[in-house]
Amino acid sequence: MSIARNTLKRVLLDNQKDVEQYDIFPRHYDLGSFPLKIFVGVRRSGKSFLLFQRIRQLLAEGKGWDEMLYLDFEDTRLEGFTAEDFNLILECHQEMYGKRPMLFLDEIQNVDGWQKFARNLADKKYSVFITGSNAKMLSKEIMAALGGRYLPVEVYPFSFKEYLSYTGVAYDELALTATESKARFMKAYGEYFTWGGLPESIKLPVKRSYLSSVFQKIYLGDIVQRNGISNPRLLQLMIKKMAESVMQPVSYNRISKILSSVSGKISVPTVSNYISFSEDAWLLLRLRNIASSFSDKESICKYYFIDNGLLTLQLLDAETILLENMVALSLFRKYGHDEDNERVFFYNVNVEVDFFVPEDELAIQVSYSIADPETEKREKEPLEKLPNVHPCRRRIIITYDEEGTLTDKHGAIEVIPCWKWLLGIDHEC
Repeated sequence: MSIARNTLKRVLLDNQKDVEQYDIFPRHYDLGSFPLKIFVGVRRSGKSFLLFQRIRQLLAEGKGWDEMLYLDFEDTRLEGFTAEDFNLILECHQEMYGKRPMLFLDEIQNVDGWQKFARNLADKKYSVFITGSNAKMLSKEIMAALGGRYLPVEVYPFSFKEYLSYTGVAYDELALTATESKARFMKAYGEYFTWGGLPESIKLPVKRSYLSSVFQKIYLGDIVQRNGISNPRLLQLMIKKMAESVMQPVSYNRISKILSSVSGKISVPTVSNYISFSEDAWLLLRLRNIASSFSDKESICKYYFIDNGLLTLQLLDAETILLENMVALSLFRKYGHDEDNERVFFYNVNVEVDFFVPEDELAIQVSYSIADPETEKREKEPLEKLPNVHPCRRRIIITYDEEGTLTDKHGAIEVIPCWKWLLGIDHEC
């Protein structure tokens, strides 16, 4: 049964008022002039607000609602909307305004078969902005179905700089020198480190309950229900194990054995599927070993969580895990994280280097503290050996708040506090 015209018109009109009333924090994404874009990312990362930001910019430039429309496919009034209803959107706007609109379509992946409509819009030279909370929207299959017509844009939770700007915490040279402002800065750093950067959580006095509700929506809605998982408890155990293993390469076989020991026989293909579903929902991000064989590149990987706050929910007293996850997210923001992710790796043959970026010849180790001589030795050794295998123009050990320089026969190894690295105060990152 098709959606009623009057219902769709009412939703379009209500959406206009909603967009105009939202308090928008400007984010600096270079959208360029390309007319067709897909914003992808985890739930509540701010994709919709980027649509609102673009619409508000157009309104400020003199455009009117007769020239554009916004539709959220998570609106309960659109329940039952199918691919056959898509053309009704254009018909309703034409009946209301008699003009050709620019389209802003939110969470479009909720409608099976949306790709054909998106492709038709591109062929007819419409300007279209689409969002979706599904990594498959960046997959080769989807982009091939769209014929390369759309430009993908990955949307992450707030970076540390965005977090500081949003909360009004200064981080210029003067603020980082004065005692009181530096203390305020370090407090904000600690909160971001623990609770992450999902925009709607940041100004809440108690963040855990909100983050728990977001996690439940991802876990139950985007993974369990969407994929018809019959044993959600097993999935939850796997996610917790993945959180505890953030710093370590893990194999499907190893996860299968661990889960089987606590909840009965679990096959390797089931584990592979559950991890894939979690990646599709943007909960987990995969990192491959640059030194692995082709088969091991897919089956033995490291995994990171899309936000430190969602990771905190799964852990107790895991400072180094949170630090490494925060570094991973910063690298993914900078270099991207498409399906293949051929720009950021880890290295693991005899020694393990946490992150390696070949194009920048950049090697990074992460350690909460290297004050202990044994820890310093353990973190330094892989960076001493990697240049014998791969060119390393720059080698870094990122800590929570320690700074210095180590040396070896290859030159300097920088020790940088993560907050400085995230702000670019180390001058290169």
